[in-house]
Amino acid sequence: KVRALLAYLALSPVAARREHLCELLWPVPNDPRGELRGSLSRLRTLLDSDGTLRLLAEGDAVRLDLQDVDVDARAVERAIQGGLHALSAEHLRALVARVRGDFLEGLEIDNCPQFGAWLVAQRRRFRAAHLALLEALADRLPPQAEEAQSVLAAWLQISPFDRNAHNRMLDALARRGAFRDGEEHLAATVRSFEAEGLDPGPLVDGWRRARELASAPVAMPAEPAQVPADKPAQQTAPTAPARASIAVMPFDADGADAPGQGGLADALVHDVIVGLAKLRALFVIAQGTVFALGRRGLGPDEAGRLLHVDYVANGRLRRVPGRLAVWVELVEVRSARVVWSEEFDEPIGDAFAVLDAIGQRIVAAIDDEVELAERQRALLKPPDSLDAWESYHRGLWHMYRFRRDDNERARGFFEKALVLDPTFARAHAALSFTHFQDAFQQWTERAQSVRLALDSAGRSIGTDDRDPAAHWAMGRALWLHGEADPSLEELEAAVRLSPNFALGHYSLAFVHSQSGDPAEAVRAADQSRHLSPYDPMMFAMLGARAMALVRLGRYEEAAEWSLKAAARPNAHVHILGIAAHCLALAGRLAEARGFVQAIRRQQPAYGRASFFAAFRFDAEAAAAFGRAAKTLGW
Repeated sequence: KVRALLAYLALSPVAARREHLCELLWPVPNDPRGELRGSLSRLRTLLDSDGTLRLLAEGDAVRLDLQDVDVDARAVERAIQGGLHALSAEHLRALVARVRGDFLEGLEIDNCPQFGAWLVAQRRRFRAAHLALLEALADRLPPQAEEAQSVLAAWLQISPFDRNAHNRMLDALARRGAFRDGEEHLAATVRSFEAEGLDPGPLVDGWRRARELASAPVAMPAEPAQVPADKPAQQTAPTAPARASIAVMPFDADGADAPGQGGLADALVHDVIVGLAKLRALFVIAQGTVFALGRRGLGPDEAGRLLHVDYVANGRLRRVPGRLAVWVELVEVRSARVVWSEEFDEPIGDAFAVLDAIGQRIVAAIDDEVELAERQRALLKPPDSLDAWESYHRGLWHMYRFRRDDNERARGFFEKALVLDPTFARAHAALSFTHFQDAFQQWTERAQSVRLALDSAGRSIGTDDRDPAAHWAMGRALWLHGEADPSLEELEAAVRLSPNFALGHYSLAFVHSQSGDPAEAVRAADQSRHLSPYDPMMFAMLGARAMALVRLGRYEEAAEWSLKAAARPNAHVHILGIAAHCLALAGRLAEARGFVQAIRRQQPAYGRASFFAAFRFDAEAAAAFGRAAKTLGW
């Protein structure tokens, strides 16, 4: 237990409460506090030396001071979370050498269920980290090198059903001309896959291709064929976007809520899977498959590799008196990096209503975090190597910067994605948004941009009318065209298709804030922020709420919300205009004029005409904002 206590404190990111440590390692009620004191005393003897105190007791909490101390597990954690792509082969070798055997191998403690659960989770986590390190090292090595063979062998020893590792091994054997070894490896792998009910077909196909490539004679490059001037060159067949894939594993729970019992944990996982599928942005593994793997005792990372997915989500559900606590984690499978984790704690009340609300937030958060991770991954690749999915996400990175030059770059990436796959509905929707931005920000001739926005939105719906983003794009384009009611119909269709689609709720707020129901605008703006609290469009969500409050006559509140909108780092000039008008209506003229000066520094010609040309206010809203403009001297 002293060894277990040392390991737990070494990995704990915060100081641990004594009560928690007692529950962890001394759950039998003899004298847990006394046992803990004795173990801490033994640790002090081991750790404190030369006047340096490593074990610190701070009131009721205990922690280790590990500054300037080398801890192997922490070094691996830092490398994983920092990203393995930038590490050299030498650094990766050193890290692989530090991960020998299982975490705390040989340490088993009876009658300590909480520690047992923690230990199992850590072993799974570091096994996944070990695999990620081996894969990253294999990436750095020539496939036919002996070291690469040993790295792949170590990889397969830990993860014997990882298709990616088998394909690499077969390719390496083919490159070395070791065809007999390859045939033997394939035969043994096929037998093991079939015994587990897995499909070995992709491995057989991969081996055939590897043999053909290795056996093909090396030919001298031929002269390029001449294409007659009157004949167009043959077009390359479009490649489908390799959508990111995700598996949502059964959530851990106790009693009637345990996985497979049809309780709250199963209901939550079902809701999250359905919600993600409705967004149509990810390839989502079906519930039957993930629950079958869960019953086999596979951890989330192992299941993710077996299913060959990019991301895996897992979690834990606990009922505590009067409350429901849900912890969720999203992991990038190949790198073992934790992309996102969060704990939701709500009064239980109507359990299924609470569960529905938590499920919606989880779906929206996973969608946001995967999109952010995919954007960052696309940024690391050369532009000319991007596939359709990656081009789309590279475009999103530029689009959300809300600058004219970035908007043009975004359009280029979306157009590239659509050359690679003309049926990519999300890329059509994003392309429509770049034309919307041109018109709304007055960067180009408005009428032409409106037509292009409508055309791209129509193509998005034509390729996938079940994608909420397609209807979102059409709703915004129709609003640009001056068709408020049809715009609202399309935006409502978007949120009916996916109640978790935050941008759909925001756009409803945007339209209602100017000419529809201002109370509904406030509700929709709040829902969008609730679903996506770190959204790159947050400034717009806050700005729509401020405009709605103006129409409700709540000027002081509008001013406060407009200040929050203007404080966002990517807030554009129209958001500053909203803040100036709201502050003027609230009588806060000095602050309002400060925003007018900030606007003029950005765009000297911006004034009343620019502001009113951007929005489509009804008579009531136009009168209110007109009074503010007059006060500002616009």
